[in-house]
Amino acid sequence: MSPAIEVVRAGALTTVQDAGRTGWAHLGVPRAGALDEPARRLANRLVGNAPEAAVLETTLTGCAVRVTGTRPVYAVVGGAGCRVTVDGRPAAWGAPVRVPPGAVLEAGPAVHGLRGYLAFAGGLEPEPVLGSRSADLLSGLGPPVLRDGDRLPLGRPGGAPRADTVPWPGAPAELVLPLHRGPRDGWFTEEALRTLTTAGYRVSERSNRIGLRTEGPALRRVRDGELPSEGMVLGAVQVPPDGLPVVFLNDHPTTGGYPVVGVVAEAALAGAAQAAPGTPVRFVEA
Repeated sequence: MSPAIEVVRAGALTTVQDAGRTGWAHLGVPRAGALDEPARRLANRLVGNAPEAAVLETTLTGCAVRVTGTRPVYAVVGGAGCRVTVDGRPAAWGAPVRVPPGAVLEAGPAVHGLRGYLAFAGGLEPEPVLGSRSADLLSGLGPPVLRDGDRLPLGRPGGAPRADTVPWPGAPAELVLPLHRGPRDGWFTEEALRTLTTAGYRVSERSNRIGLRTEGPALRRVRDGELPSEGMVLGAVQVPPDGLPVVFLNDHPTTGGYPVVGVVAEAALAGAAQAAPGTPVRFVEA
């Protein structure tokens, strides 16, 4: 029997993610892909996978999977810090773990951070859609959100697991987001623009893979009405009618009509993946 993993406990929100479905925005297809891309790549590196291999992305509560087939599988649990067990026995977090056939690998609830990444030797191989195996929560493309009993095939291991010790980035105590102003900063008062880069915001519990929503002072406009829909990019900071900035993440819509006050560079967004609700957020001029 070909090696695979069977979902024993799906957790709050567990999806398959790779580097994303790039190049399709002109057709209205979002990017998707792992929110914490450095964590995904590091997990793959440690387990001997190619950088583009698909992994599991968990949210807050972790997940548990059973290895099926006739051979052991090496796995790495990284990203958000959590307790790791194999058939109930403690195992290493952030390092390769040997999981025998029939054994259950469990990533417990996040202790630090928000999203965990489970990489398996050979990578997860659900059917690709438009060149990616990523689940997209906005469009519904790719494999669906995992449920108990789901089964995902594994590919052939491409290299040996790495035993070297590498640092994992920690969850931010404060999320600092460098902001390039525009293109619609002229829709806001000068006071609002000063507020955006001097006031304190917090991560809202309404945040998701589409966008990091904030709580804090509302931004006042100098123009009424709405824009015709225009293209949106990863990291765009859109301001809806309530005046509270929303930072677009990987599953963001490709168009939108609310004004974009600025854009956060992609390299700064990995921290947003690990920023739990209530985490302070600060926008700074890039």
